[in-house]
Formats: sequence, C-alpha cells, structure tokens
Amino acid sequence: MSGLEDLYREIILDHYRNPRNDGELPTPPAQRAEGFNPLCGDEVVVYAEVDGDKLRDVKIAGQGCSISRSSASMMSVAVKGLSTTEVREVIRTFKAAMSMHESQLESDEALPGPRADLSGLGDLAALQGVVKFPVRIKCATLSWNTLAQCLDQAEQAAGS
Repeated sequence: MSGLEDLYREIILDHYRNPRNDGELPTPPAQRAEGFNPLCGDEVVVYAEVDGDKLRDVKIAGQGCSISRSSASMMSVAVKGLSTTEVREVIRTFKAAMSMHESQLESDEALPGPRADLSGLGDLAALQGVVKFPVRIKCATLSWNTLAQCLDQAEQAAGS
C-alpha cells in the first residue's frame, strides 16, 4: 500500500506546488467568497462565474497548508464547467468522504449506510487519507464550503 500512498502524496504535492486555476476573476460577474480555518491559518478566496445553471469558471486565491491548497486546486479542476447541480453533488460526495466514521477507517468490511468514494473524481482520491487525521479535515473542506457559498450567492442574485 505504500506505493499508492507515495503516489497520493506526490499528487497532493504537485497540486500544492502547481495549483490549478490559481488567481482571481473580476467581480462581478463572478461571485466571491472567503473562507478561513483558524486551526491551521488557511485562508481561501473562491471566485465562481456562474452563467445560468453552469459553473463557467472558478479561480482560487489565498494561502494555506499543503492539504488546503491542494484540495482547492483539485476541486477547481473537478467542478469547472459542470452544472451547478453537478457541482453541489460533487461537493456532497467530497464532504461525505471526508466525514467517514472512524470505524470505517479501521475496517474494510461494509458498514450500513453509504460510503463515499472519491475514485471517480480524479486526483481527489489522493485526499481520502486525510480522514485519518481529523484535524486536517477542515483544511481539506475549506475551499469546498467556500465554493458552496459562491453558489448560494449566485442563486440569490439570480432570484432577485
């Protein structure tokens, strides 16, 4: 298993060193939301350009630990160009994977209820090991919660 863990570590470091979709979008038309993790000092700004029901573009700015920055980078790649419904489903899947119960970590046996799987979401599978370190889960989910805020803002703007 160490070979797979090494691969995941390299993927995380690659996204940390070379973040995808790094930068800003003009607001408006893009929505802008800020997130902060006081436990680790991570700060993220998510810019999301929503056109109708489609996430046309997303950019990430800020600073943080390798888990926070790489998660934001991977998120931006995974959701860019999707419908807002699909984006919210990816957010739910990712957050469910990050909140697996400890007993699921200690056993490969099937447990009642859905078990979130990130294997279909590209590089995001590299972050599944974060659940072994509960204090780092907030690092991994910070950008996802901030993106959800952007989607909420876009829906509110469209409804007004």
